[in-house]
Amino acid sequence: MNKVDKRRNYYLVVDTETANSVEQPLPYDIGWAICDKQGRIYERRSFVVMEVFCDMVETMKSAYYAKKIPQYWDDLKAGTRKLKGMWDIRKTMIADMKMYDVKAVCAYNMNFDKRALNNLMRYVSKSWKRWWFPFGTEFLCIWNYACNTILNNATYIEFAWKNSDKMVSNSGNIMTSAEAAYRYLTDDIDFAEEHTGLEDVEIEVQILAECLKKNIRLNPKVNSACWRVVQRKRKELEVKAAFAA
Repeated sequence: MNKVDKRRNYYLVVDTETANSVEQPLPYDIGWAICDKQGRIYERRSFVVMEVFCDMVETMKSAYYAKKIPQYWDDLKAGTRKLKGMWDIRKTMIADMKMYDVKAVCAYNMNFDKRALNNLMRYVSKSWKRWWFPFGTEFLCIWNYACNTILNNATYIEFAWKNSDKMVSNSGNIMTSAEAAYRYLTDDIDFAEEHTGLEDVEIEVQILAECLKKNIRLNPKVNSACWRVVQRKRKELEVKAAFAA
């Protein structure tokens, strides 16, 4: 067990992989890490959710990353992930939050992961309990934070246009995903997310650390339209370039 330094601020970064619909996602993979603002990780957790992964076989077949199901069985056999019921997973997460006196729960697209975990709680408990996180939990959306700090600048936008085949969407928008942000931070344009809970958490921890270095305070309200901030900055730079020409 790690000794907890109470002088530090700790964050819990969580990522879920889900089955069912986008509107009603149900996590089968929940990964999280406890980290500090420098990106140092103190706890790593990787759980496969028994009630979804094992009990919802047909639903799992239609999961977006269903092709990874054999990999999960291999990981479970190897002991790199644990198969647990929802209540045990939540109990472990809440215990980690208490042990480290977590300042905020963070995710890249906090809206989605929070909704997915709440859906899981309601599904398993048959709505006896409706909320995954304790009342008063503070949340931080890394996606919103990144769009307002490390991605909202000329350097990132130039990087994206230089690598437009992998950094600009078919509709012409500069990408702001965790994968895109990590490509920029590491200057590795070929980086691809694993799309498994804990592995994606590890890169999101590093993105969070880079955001926190900026010391910019954000409205804690989750903003799912945050990607527009980067598009507005791109247009602003295009106008300036046109006037300078």
